[in-house]
Amino acid sequence: MIRYLTSGESHGPALSAIVEGLPAGVPVTPEEINAQLARRQQGHGRGGRMKIETDKAEVLSGVRFGKTIGSPVTLVIRNRDWENWTTTMAQFEKPDATPAKITIPRPGHADLAGRIKYGFDDIRPVIERSSARETAARVASGTLARLFLRSLGIEIGSYISAIGPASEPALHPQLASLLEKGAETVSAEADRSPVRMLDRQAETAALAAIDAAKEHGDTLGGIIEIFITGVPPGFGSYVQHDRRLDAALAAAIISIQAIKGVEIGTAFENARKPGSQVHDEFHLSGENGVQRKTNRAGGLEGSMSSGQTIHLRAAMKPISSLVTPLQSFDLETLQPTLSRFERSDTCAVPAAGVVAEAVVAPVIANALLEKLGGDHLEEIRERLERYRESILNTFRA
Repeated sequence: MIRYLTSGESHGPALSAIVEGLPAGVPVTPEEINAQLARRQQGHGRGGRMKIETDKAEVLSGVRFGKTIGSPVTLVIRNRDWENWTTTMAQFEKPDATPAKITIPRPGHADLAGRIKYGFDDIRPVIERSSARETAARVASGTLARLFLRSLGIEIGSYISAIGPASEPALHPQLASLLEKGAETVSAEADRSPVRMLDRQAETAALAAIDAAKEHGDTLGGIIEIFITGVPPGFGSYVQHDRRLDAALAAAIISIQAIKGVEIGTAFENARKPGSQVHDEFHLSGENGVQRKTNRAGGLEGSMSSGQTIHLRAAMKPISSLVTPLQSFDLETLQPTLSRFERSDTCAVPAAGVVAEAVVAPVIANALLEKLGGDHLEEIRERLERYRESILNTFRA
């Protein structure tokens, strides 16, 4: 099974990750990983850090002649901004001029709870590891699982349906035709927009909303639509809570910094309707097996994949570091004061969509490996082809 750990601080020397459990034989190139890292850095509303960093991943182990070899893959992403933080983030020797402590927590951030939990007298260590800078390592790690899935005809994509007050009225009419070509086609179309939106009217409104928020020292959140195509029915399981595919996908997405909600299909809309208007009816086709006219369940039934496109929706709150401060207090004096500003974005929703694509990839890959097993790509491909054929044979007269 695939698992990964990331390490590193926002302004430390580097981010790193170890990805374990990838089958042998998966084609990997630095260009593929770096292309995903570049996507994560894009989007209207990003802050000054994106002008400093040009993220590139170094692969230090686990790959030979452009293919995985079954051993752990080590990834390193250097922080170019480290040269400006060698005093503040010195790892061993304390500098003669000790940097001023940060003692004013930001509402909505990890500052206060993290300081209490780990017993710090300075919020700086909390800021460094809780920062969404860490997601660069997750995108690099997730790309390896994504390349494995792509080799098997499973694709992951996303677009943004809302930023602040700007939103599309319904799922975009072009979406169905894009998904027929694979979920990555959705991402390719979305990436043409500076806010990764498909609806041009919503895009125009979002750009204006981001500019207005920046002018007022404010921030904006939004809604991310995530899609996974090519997943056959029967991945995941209902027999134990920790094997449920819907739970694992939701956990992966909610683990992204600033994500506060996850929806599967049209879950919240479904909750307001009777069952007769919610459940996706079956229709049998001799050649194509089970067909349905709707996908309100979002491709997941009974905690398992249904064979339809998996559709997840994530709600991202506005970033909590505001130029125009909110009310806070000083932890040393216990006197009320305004919160401090830490360099940040006005809106990072487009980037969060790329992170969401990355974090669900290992979840789907593990569901596949749990069902089919296998240690190298060709072995797994053969098993998947037989599994898909057996499903179709079930519904053939």
